[in-house]
Amino acid sequence: MLIKSFLGKRLAKLIVLQTQKWSGNPIKTQKKVFNHLIREAKDTAFGRAHNFRSIKSYEDFKAMVPIRDYEGLKGYVERIQKGESNVLWKGVPKFFAKTSGTTSGAKYIPLTKASLACQIKAARNALFHYVAYSGNHQFIDGKMIFLQGSPELNTDSKVPSGRLSGIVANYVPSYLQSNRLPSYKTNCIEDWEQKVDAIIDETLSEDMRLISGIPSWVQMYFERLQKRTGRNIAELFPNFSLFVYGGVNFAPYRRKFEKLIGKKVDSLELYPASEGFIAFQDTLNEKGLLLLLDYGIFYEFIPVDEFYDETPTRISLEDVKMGVHYVIILNTNAGLWGYNIGDTVEFTSLNPYRIIVSGRLKHFISAFGEHVISKEVEQAMKLAMEAFPEVETTEFTVAPELEPHEGLPHHEWFVEFVSPPNDIDKFSKSIDESMRAQNSYYNDLIKGKVLRPLVICSMEKNAFNTYMKSQGKLGGQNKIPRLANNRSIANDLMRFKKNT
Repeated sequence: MLIKSFLGKRLAKLIVLQTQKWSGNPIKTQKKVFNHLIREAKDTAFGRAHNFRSIKSYEDFKAMVPIRDYEGLKGYVERIQKGESNVLWKGVPKFFAKTSGTTSGAKYIPLTKASLACQIKAARNALFHYVAYSGNHQFIDGKMIFLQGSPELNTDSKVPSGRLSGIVANYVPSYLQSNRLPSYKTNCIEDWEQKVDAIIDETLSEDMRLISGIPSWVQMYFERLQKRTGRNIAELFPNFSLFVYGGVNFAPYRRKFEKLIGKKVDSLELYPASEGFIAFQDTLNEKGLLLLLDYGIFYEFIPVDEFYDETPTRISLEDVKMGVHYVIILNTNAGLWGYNIGDTVEFTSLNPYRIIVSGRLKHFISAFGEHVISKEVEQAMKLAMEAFPEVETTEFTVAPELEPHEGLPHHEWFVEFVSPPNDIDKFSKSIDESMRAQNSYYNDLIKGKVLRPLVICSMEKNAFNTYMKSQGKLGGQNKIPRLANNRSIANDLMRFKKNT
């Protein structure tokens, strides 16, 4: 056993014990985080404006601090950008994580010394939980690759800005730096296809053991490797044993990955966000991700079906229930307060608290009142692929078709098949039946002949990559929405429809 893996094994045991300590006292832990956040921010501009000095309880906090999205906090961010300190959090942020996604352009999410430390700690601890529960520590001694955004920063203002993955790349622990690929120079390449080719040049002859990134982009890397060499990934990297991912459901990609790799490898799911590292997979067999209660975030939850009410139910961790879809709200040591990141979650366990990401608040289909969410379409596709083992997919998305050329309105599924079903009609029926079983509103609309069963639109090879490239969103942390309540994406995808 080499020294790194030996020390890693010992450190893993210590970290698991620390996790068990705070996860065993979840409500106490969250109250401690809450009190710390209020105390540290009471003399900031935001704290003074919302009377933090008078806040003694969560009920006080709810009365003082409304729920906001980025647009609601943008004014405070702009004050920081102009050079003001002690605005949302004490001092000045170390960085802004620049992301897209608002009506008014890019978002600039503050990263403070405290919040960045929590991001790094969470990523590290996720790996060491895997080591502790799997017994696999050998990957620590081999090469690791993180497919991520450019680490280059914009330094035009007082607070540097860049992609979160790029910022975090500059803080990889020293004991992993010598193992990490690609090089800084390669990571700075902006063109994704050029970057993947450069990564292949750097990694082809290396002892790759851990590979991390969004599944669709890692898949491109694997496919390019296979095309160049004619060999599967297990042949190229015989010690490859761990795939780390976050941001999307891995299930639709799993079968294709196993084929490309040539063997099964362990996977580790993370739930990082620019706003904070929220959860990670702490065991091998339990459903859901461990909610990180001691990492600088105080959580609130609002039931999805109440979110747009005038006075929605707004609760802390101790009042959550299983089987309810919640909008997750963050209060962080980066100075985000009552902040809606737009994700919806569902609890899979209350002891300890584990969650799955059920979708995006803005990513749903309710053109007819059905309110279909990401979790439902992903589950339906997963079950259908299990029932039709010949099927392999690259990507898919779903949109409503309100004005079809013929027949009733329906949901249209845009699917890029690597290997299509032997019977597309039976495959479609399987998905539709699963959707009806999961969503009673959708079922009622089918029964009432408001909608007809879903329609699958088979896409040309590389359709989704070509589409993303046309939008300037190929690679990095970009991912196509699993579903939308309009046809803005669907209409663009129609030009890549396979002729049948």
